[in-house]
Amino acid sequence: MDERITRPAPVFFFPNQIALYNGAMEVVKKFLFDHKDEGYRSFTLPLIPNVDPKTFIGVRLPVLKKYAKELDPSTRKAFLKELPHFYHEENILHAFMLSNIKEYDVFISYVDQFLPFVSNWSVCDTICNKHLNKYKDKLIVIIYSWLKSQEIYRVRYAVKCLMNYYLGDDFSEEHLCKVEGVKLDDYYVKMMIAWYLATGLAKNYEPFVRTLEERRFDVFVHNKAIQKAIESFRVSDEHKAYLKTLKIK
Repeated sequence: MDERITRPAPVFFFPNQIALYNGAMEVVKKFLFDHKDEGYRSFTLPLIPNVDPKTFIGVRLPVLKKYAKELDPSTRKAFLKELPHFYHEENILHAFMLSNIKEYDVFISYVDQFLPFVSNWSVCDTICNKHLNKYKDKLIVIIYSWLKSQEIYRVRYAVKCLMNYYLGDDFSEEHLCKVEGVKLDDYYVKMMIAWYLATGLAKNYEPFVRTLEERRFDVFVHNKAIQKAIESFRVSDEHKAYLKTLKIK
């Protein structure tokens, strides 16, 4: 079976379709500005430092999540083809829409098109599609290809998928080896790798603690993973005590 990523074909509109398309986009933008929350905007902006304040409206996530489900299919389809978006909330809404797609091939096609335009951790981490649990054999091939990318948030999302869908009974040491092979020197990639290691310490302790004992990751990832694991309620006190001894001074 050919597991190569396929991109959607170019979309062409007739004049009457353009009018409908522009109308759909205006409906979405009007909704976003109608639900602007200045207090939430002020609180959230410092948490996403690489978002241009001019692109941040200030719409709460539960509002966007609900709206992503309520949009009519034609508006949703038009919106998913409008890239790049200008507003941060448009990108979050896009991520929520992707999270609701049940068909594997459709999801992969749309997410592959979207990832190059993701510019911050908040949008990246909002993509969380529970339906992918049904397609783990196919998905792992795509994840391995994403890990080789030079796109920061494609790599971050790939590691996030390993953390979400391939720990516990679905874990393989090959996954750890693939993550170890990531050479993209970026803060947001490293933070996700540390989060993956810390979650692995909670769910598959032995293979993950070996990676720390053998110091397979750089000092930042190594120590950050230990910090996150120590802060987790899912890691036993005994394991936490030992992890503290593995910190690199």
